[in-house]
Amino acid sequence: MATVRYTVPGLERGDAEKVVELLQNRLHALNDLQLTLKHVHWNVIGPNFIAVHEMLDPQVDTVRGFVDDIAERIATLGGSPNGTPGSLVKERTWDDYSIGRDDAIAHLGALDLVYDGVIKDHRTAIEKTGALDPVTEDLLTGQTGELEQFQWFVRAHLENSDGSLKSADASSETDAAAEAR
Repeated sequence: MATVRYTVPGLERGDAEKVVELLQNRLHALNDLQLTLKHVHWNVIGPNFIAVHEMLDPQVDTVRGFVDDIAERIATLGGSPNGTPGSLVKERTWDDYSIGRDDAIAHLGALDLVYDGVIKDHRTAIEKTGALDPVTEDLLTGQTGELEQFQWFVRAHLENSDGSLKSADASSETDAAAEAR
């Protein structure tokens, strides 16, 4: 549990500690996401290269802003944000991104699963912070809306004419990449 010596007016220290712990997990997830997005940006190839390559930079920039917002919220609540790579790797609950140089569509299939995980966990954090801190709930809600839009951009490349996703049945990034191809 995170330790805080002070917090914002109207929020009990114990509640602030719970929120800081939730936010630290989100900080790690968003740091991981922005690095993954940049990795994909560097490693896409094929006919859709330029469209995907250029689509990802604004996503990277926005997610980097989210990282800063989360870290500053942790500090505002009296916590100490930890953004070190070692802490991220040690504390994350998900596997490292598994696709290297590959077709843009393959990366998008895998990236769709990445967004699934980040968005699902953001929504869980929204539920948990709602009763504790509506300011943090609002921050996470705004971020989730933008993350969902980014996933929609990714899915637009994966969608069949009947509205289904090429990689809908995938349970791993490698499966999603293969199905998207």
